[in-house]
Amino acid sequence: MSTQRPFFEDDFGGKYLLVEPGSFVMGDALGNGPKSERPPHEVTISDPFFFGERPVTQAHWQSIMDENPSKFTDGWAAGLRPVEMISWLDAQSFINRLNERDGNSVRLGFTGEWRLPTEAEWEYAARAGTSSRWPFGDRDSELNDYGWHAGNSGASTREVGQKKANPWGFLDLFGQTGEWCQDDHAATYVGHSGSQQPHLDGESHRKIHRGGSWFTESDSTRSRARASAPATQRSDGIGLRLVWAPRNAEVPT
Repeated sequence: MSTQRPFFEDDFGGKYLLVEPGSFVMGDALGNGPKSERPPHEVTISDPFFFGERPVTQAHWQSIMDENPSKFTDGWAAGLRPVEMISWLDAQSFINRLNERDGNSVRLGFTGEWRLPTEAEWEYAARAGTSSRWPFGDRDSELNDYGWHAGNSGASTREVGQKKANPWGFLDLFGQTGEWCQDDHAATYVGHSGSQQPHLDGESHRKIHRGGSWFTESDSTRSRARASAPATQRSDGIGLRLVWAPRNAEVPT
């Protein structure tokens, strides 16, 4: 799949690319990762969804929420950096406003709703049909070409879209900011369903975020790497990327 697949654009310069159903092995199939990435398990993505080409920017957030909580706001192009210093709960407030605004909008002939990706959806899109540590391979020597991390970020986020896309056309997945997912944290994948639905645990107060950040080392930016934080936590290393899910999942390709 590439950016030639069906997509639509929003009012804020964002593009949302179709991710088609399929199956993949989620987690550490190579046997050399941490316990949190085990056991590896097959996941079926049964419903198509549209995934943001890039993280939500400060300009997008400001336009919807009338404020910008981000730390990295210096410079004329700061609006094109990812929004950060947002909790999982803040992300839900942003998404609720988007859905109130766009609830009846028709995109490619469908109505739908905005939401966070599930952890399975995020990893499926990040892997883009690969089984290696990153889509470009198992060595981090090429990571500078694909993302901003502790080794090249200059101790801040950067404008979105400056690095190479993964094979399915998604930008800034590896580093830059972590991205909140719908799922509650679980220490391992024991008990995960093997579906694209979020893993929810009423006893957990932590939420998953994926992708590493501008201050993490390369290992934290791998396609299968996991992290979590309290739903109330605001960090300059966590932002979000949107999913738009059609209400009728039969999206033509």
